[in-house]
Amino acid sequence: MRTGIYKTRHRDDLMEYFETTGSDHFTVSDVCEYFRQKNEPIGTATVYRQLEKMVTEGILNKYIIDANSPACFQYIGSHEHCHEDVCYHCKCEKCGKLIHLHCEEIMSFAKHLETEHSFILDPRRTVFYGICAECAGKQ
Repeated sequence: MRTGIYKTRHRDDLMEYFETTGSDHFTVSDVCEYFRQKNEPIGTATVYRQLEKMVTEGILNKYIIDANSPACFQYIGSHEHCHEDVCYHCKCEKCGKLIHLHCEEIMSFAKHLETEHSFILDPRRTVFYGICAECAGKQ
């Protein structure tokens, strides 16, 4: 455990929740709803405060997709691997679904941009917009 981290019941509860999410994205409202359904409500301000601390500590990644969407978070665990485990995102313009994207082709494209065009793509802020397969099937 890292030194200097103040442990609270809420922090412990949140860590248990993160273990259940795996690498799925979640928002503050997702967290609050989860605890509300368990009849263990946590205040929204507490959740924001704890999530921001955990981002600073390297336990969570925070993604801001666009001005119309809430920030989403991703549990990366107690070990920091965010620079090695590159992740891009796809956002459906119809339903708003956010898709976590690990793809060698995208990483090759990012490397091409860096090598050939002296431009470094930021995976934490790179979002591809389009229509998800589920919404495309409804058309």
